[in-house]
Amino acid sequence: MSQGYSTFFKVDQSPEEVFAAINNVRGWWSEEIEGKTDELGVFKYHHQDIHRCTIEVTELVPDRKIVWHIADNYFNFVNNKSEWTGTDIVFEITEKDGNTEVRFTHVGLVPAYECFAVCTDSWGIYINGSLRDLITKGKGQPNQSEQIANKHGIQNS
Repeated sequence: MSQGYSTFFKVDQSPEEVFAAINNVRGWWSEEIEGKTDELGVFKYHHQDIHRCTIEVTELVPDRKIVWHIADNYFNFVNNKSEWTGTDIVFEITEKDGNTEVRFTHVGLVPAYECFAVCTDSWGIYINGSLRDLITKGKGQPNQSEQIANKHGIQNS
């Protein structure tokens, strides 16, 4: 597997429930999403003027795998505004010993990136916290970008 940031967790819920939760992007990442997130095609994410991106859903294998391609990206807090452009986000769902494992990999999100610390911190919060809560408790905590930005001293321009 090529370089990137990866994390995983296990839950008692079925692969079907996990797949549905991941596709409910507004339920765990952000309510500031335009477009459909549960079918092949494009959706857009933005948080103030701090971060916006165009995401192409390139692969949807029911109850097994979801792949997003970052077609376009903008950050206001790094020199290279387009650091995520061309990277891929992969969700892999596997059944193991009566549990469901969710593996998240942001392929191409590498330590050389200026956004690496902020982005890996954010993904940790959204994947291991919010997405896991959406799957296990039925409710995630989307829209935490404000707190994350404040923690890292990122200003809205």
